Amino acid sequence: MKPSNLPGFSLSGWQRHWKNRPLARDKADTLLLLTACLLVLLPHLAVFAWWVNAGSLSLMLWRGWLTFSGRRLPRAWVLIPVALTLMAGIYLTYHTFLGREAGVAMLALLLSCKLLEMHAKRDLYIVIFLSFFLLLTSFFYSQSIASAALALLAVLALLTAQLSFQYTGAVPSLWKRIKLGLTILGMAIPLTLIAFFLFPRIQGPLWGLPGDANAGRSGLSDSMSPGNISKLALSEEIAFRVKLSGATPAKSELYWRGIVLNRYDGRTWSHEDDAKPAASTSDLISNGDVLRQEIILEPSGQTWLFALDMPDAAPQLEGMLSGINSQREMNSAQPINNRIRYQANSHGQYRLQSTLTAQALLPSLRLPASYNPQTLRYAAKLRQGISDERQIVNEVLQFFRRENFSYTLEPPLLGVNGIDDFLFGSRAGFCEHYASAFVVLMRASGIPARVVTGYQGGAINNVDGYLEIRQSDAHAWAEVWLSGIGWLRVDPTAAVAPERIQKNLGSTQNSRGLAGLVNLAMSNDSWFGSAIRSANMRWSALNNSWNLWVLNYNQARQFDLMRTLGLSEFDWAQLSLIFFLLSATVMSLLALPFMLNRPQISALDRLYLSLCQKLANQGYPRQAHEAPYSYGQRLRTSLPDTQYAPIHRFLSAYSAAKYGKNVQSEASTVKHLKILLAQCR
Repeated sequence: MKPSNLPGFSLSGWQRHWKNRPLARDKADTLLLLTACLLVLLPHLAVFAWWVNAGSLSLMLWRGWLTFSGRRLPRAWVLIPVALTLMAGIYLTYHTFLGREAGVAMLALLLSCKLLEMHAKRDLYIVIFLSFFLLLTSFFYSQSIASAALALLAVLALLTAQLSFQYTGAVPSLWKRIKLGLTILGMAIPLTLIAFFLFPRIQGPLWGLPGDANAGRSGLSDSMSPGNISKLALSEEIAFRVKLSGATPAKSELYWRGIVLNRYDGRTWSHEDDAKPAASTSDLISNGDVLRQEIILEPSGQTWLFALDMPDAAPQLEGMLSGINSQREMNSAQPINNRIRYQANSHGQYRLQSTLTAQALLPSLRLPASYNPQTLRYAAKLRQGISDERQIVNEVLQFFRRENFSYTLEPPLLGVNGIDDFLFGSRAGFCEHYASAFVVLMRASGIPARVVTGYQGGAINNVDGYLEIRQSDAHAWAEVWLSGIGWLRVDPTAAVAPERIQKNLGSTQNSRGLAGLVNLAMSNDSWFGSAIRSANMRWSALNNSWNLWVLNYNQARQFDLMRTLGLSEFDWAQLSLIFFLLSATVMSLLALPFMLNRPQISALDRLYLSLCQKLANQGYPRQAHEAPYSYGQRLRTSLPDTQYAPIHRFLSAYSAAKYGKNVQSEASTVKHLKILLAQCR
């Protein structure tokens, strides 16, 4: 039943009711402030614990209900226990009140509580400025274009709410207050641009970030156990972008080398920290062209750098040391907590360490004792029947192809002898299962082998030409050492699911139900899928440009800009001086129109104000509500007749000229008033 059909309900009557009874001003202003605070909290909702979101929204709903119903705000003995309970929840959840997560969540709850404890104008200022601070903390999580746009919207709402509370008497319409807020924002643009381009960039942070500020980033770790990489496969976050100087290799050749895992404890592969630095370029013999890449790496909180397999040297990083070791792992001296850009050269055809000694290869043959007996027996049988190492490699790959192995993101759990369970039991796994089982089989067969993790594949963005590698492209493969050849890349996953290597992860997964319909709609042949992919590419390219030109505007680029402007020799102090001089100039230019638009006082009024000032100096000030006539009547009772007479003549002449039908010119009237003013003592 429609509401209009309900007994006693009339839509037009309801509209007339609200039109005739508009919301009271204090209620409307409070609801506007609540809306602004909600916009401030919006970017945090995806990060806070669920109960923090529920607590904040409940408190804001409580405030909204009190505002609508006209009830009083809760007393302190009600609000204090609520606030203490919420603070206890913060401590129980985060075990601290400090740090990024706990600190920001606590501020959000305190803001919501403060909305229920607003009794004076200073409370409004606390809410407004706490909201501005919370808005800044949202950039801990994201600095994208969308985040910046949402922050601007929240700033506009906060400014409009603050302006609304400032008015006394008549209040402009909401649209006029929003336009005033937009005007204030617009006036801030020139100063913002000057600060962006000229405020001295200092190497390193201005102040320390909370200890957990860079926690929670996704990416590869320096160890691998079942499930690590398959979790990353669910993330569509960009890991890094690459601009190749030449033709892009086939997708099946895009192996982005990251971390070499050489130590195995029966369940987990881990990195060897004692890997030696790359001794010389003689370790790597290139047999083909050099692949030059410019890589923009997203912050990972780790030290690993990535490049196409096989990199030949450590890249040059701005403000950080970098290195490359004998396993051809590249890393930085400090964790990557900001987006960085570097150049790298790689070789698609190569020989790596083809003349290693048996002692050097020993770590790549070790297996933990008493694990995976069935796998060891299978390897021994292989070794007895085949003497050639390359043939053993091919036989194991044929084993993967021949048997009923499957590639899945949801493999069954494995027992203590995980490789046995996988090879001879479940036969279902992700790339880490295949790489791990292959390397164990190689080592058990007497062939040095190790696991390499990184990324495989990527997609070209047709808008800006960058190759985008996402966390879902995370991959693990193997390397075996063959005499006279050196370390050779082998990907056992390609033997089971070649479409994963040649296409992407999505092509290996069968979707059912609604997910299947969505995939069908997004297929390459559908118009809808093509339009969505095109829009995604444009948005991704726009974000890339934002990252390159806005977020990555560092000290080096600032100096480049100064040199472009002809300032080849300058230092930090000179840059600061230029910044402050330009800022002062812009602020003066912005203030000038307001100074020129001061209310104009006519010559008649200026003479009248001069008389008022003269009488005020004698102890007879004019009251704010007094017109010339009433002012004169009061002076008549206070002054002697001789003193009052010229004042009366002045006030009469002024009133006649100001309010009467004066036939004289303004110049003659002013001249006459000046004579009368001189007679007033």
